[in-house]
Amino acid sequence: MRFKKVYIEITNGCNLNCEFCIGNKRKIKFMSFSEFKDILFKIKPYTNYLYFHVLGEPLLHPDIVKFIKYAHDYGFNINITTNGYLIDKLKGIDFIRQINISIHSFNSKYGVSFNDYINNVFDVIDSIPNTYVSLRLWVGENKGYLKAILEHYGISNIPGNFDGFKVRDRVYLSKFHEFVWPSFNNNYYSEEGSCYGLIDHIGILSDGSIVPCCLDSNGSICLGNIFSDSLENILSSDRVKKIIDGFKRHYKCEDFCRHCKFLEK
Repeated sequence: MRFKKVYIEITNGCNLNCEFCIGNKRKIKFMSFSEFKDILFKIKPYTNYLYFHVLGEPLLHPDIVKFIKYAHDYGFNINITTNGYLIDKLKGIDFIRQINISIHSFNSKYGVSFNDYINNVFDVIDSIPNTYVSLRLWVGENKGYLKAILEHYGISNIPGNFDGFKVRDRVYLSKFHEFVWPSFNNNYYSEEGSCYGLIDHIGILSDGSIVPCCLDSNGSICLGNIFSDSLENILSSDRVKKIIDGFKRHYKCEDFCRHCKFLEK
C-alpha cells in the first residue's frame, strides 16, 4: 500500500484560538526529534510526501527547522500548513515543496496589524522562490485581505467566481468554503459517502496515534500507534479493510465518518 501523502502532527499546540477551529481536546504534546525520526523510518516505504498538518500550528514547534531539514535529507517532499504568524521561521528555506498559509486565520485580537502580518508573509514568500505557496481565504469573508494580496501582486482583474488562480510564479490564491468539522456532537449524519482517508492518505497524531483522515483531529478512529504497533499490521487489519471497502461502495462504516460532510458538494 502506498499513499499520496502522510499527515504528521508534530504538535497539537497552537498559538491562536480561531473561532472556526474545532479546538484541541487532547493533552498538548510536542513530538520529540527521536520520535519524528522513528516515524519517518517507518513510513518511508509508504509515501514520498509529508504534510505537517492535522491540528495545531507546526511552526510553533521549537525544532521545526531541524525537522524540515532532516525530512528533506531523508528524501521526503515537505508540505506545511500554517496560520502564518510564525512564518519567519521558514525564511530562506527554499527546499520545502509547498506552504499553505491560512490567511483567514488573521485576527486583530492577536495584537498584530494585518499590514504587518501580510507584509511579513510576502517577505518570506520572496525569500523562497522555488517553493509553491497557497494563500488561502474563506469564501465571502475576506475582510479586505483579498484586496491587499491583489494589490501587492499588481492584479486588477480576477474571475467573478473563482476557486483559485495564479498570482505569481509558484504563488496561488485559493478560496475555500468554511466547513463543518466532523464530530459526534454536530447535527450532520449520513451513512452514505466516500473519503480519501486510508486510500489517499493517513494521519499520525502527535502521540503516535494513526488515524485514517486529516480531519480526525482528536483521534476518534484510532487504528493503532506507530510507536508500538507495526504499520503493516495496522493497514492490513480487518477494520482498515472494512473502512476502505465501505468508501469504495460509497458507504461509511465508522460512526465518526457519518458525522463528516467535508467532501459533499
